[in-house]
Amino acid sequence: MKLLYIIYQILVSPILLVITILTALFTIIGCWLGNGHFWGYYPGKIWSILFCAILLIPVRVVRNKNVHRKTSYVFVANHQGAFDIFLVYGFLGRNFKWMMKKSLRKAPFIGKASEAAGHIFVDKSGPKKIMATIEQGRETLKDGMSLVIFPEGSRTFTGHMAEFKKGAFMLADELQLPVVPLTISGSFNILPRTGKHLCWHPLKLVIHDPIYPQGQGPDNLKHLAEESYKVIEASLPEKYKGKEVNPDQ
Repeated sequence: MKLLYIIYQILVSPILLVITILTALFTIIGCWLGNGHFWGYYPGKIWSILFCAILLIPVRVVRNKNVHRKTSYVFVANHQGAFDIFLVYGFLGRNFKWMMKKSLRKAPFIGKASEAAGHIFVDKSGPKKIMATIEQGRETLKDGMSLVIFPEGSRTFTGHMAEFKKGAFMLADELQLPVVPLTISGSFNILPRTGKHLCWHPLKLVIHDPIYPQGQGPDNLKHLAEESYKVIEASLPEKYKGKEVNPDQ
């Protein structure tokens, strides 16, 4: 079965490459012509759904009626693997901007498309760059637009979660916005960080209740981060529960 799936991946890889290039082109040209909120989201959403469908990966989403369409949220998710992107982009069900690693700006096609779409590249090269990133996040979180952030900062090596960094929660605290935890399961099983071939495995996305600010300042930061971590971890499979150190943080 595993060998057959590897052969299938090889056969469909040209199709996946073509739809990736087309998605990047539609995003870049559409955003250049205008309406960046539309072209910065829907081509990527369709690309993600097609990617999962072509690779025969079933997706289950546990939605939440307490997450409202016209409210700005800071969505925070555990970072299991590369397929986190397809799961969230394709199946979260609302327009948003990514906050992503600066290095992704250099990724072929995807980097230019992400830049055109207005996604935020996190530059940690100095205090001024960090403040500029936070300011861009402030400007993004308006008129119902949301951000999706992986607060671990990098993909897991083991499937377990690492410590959360403060950036996402600083934005939520400063702007007094609710944080919505997302639990991603299955992405690590499909392609571990050190893996070379995809393995067939279902994906699952759990959208949890919003966590609202309790005041403002250090105590609220701690509250948002700790509650988010606890909620996300609780929905992981048992074998992936428990904090581990990620040397790439």
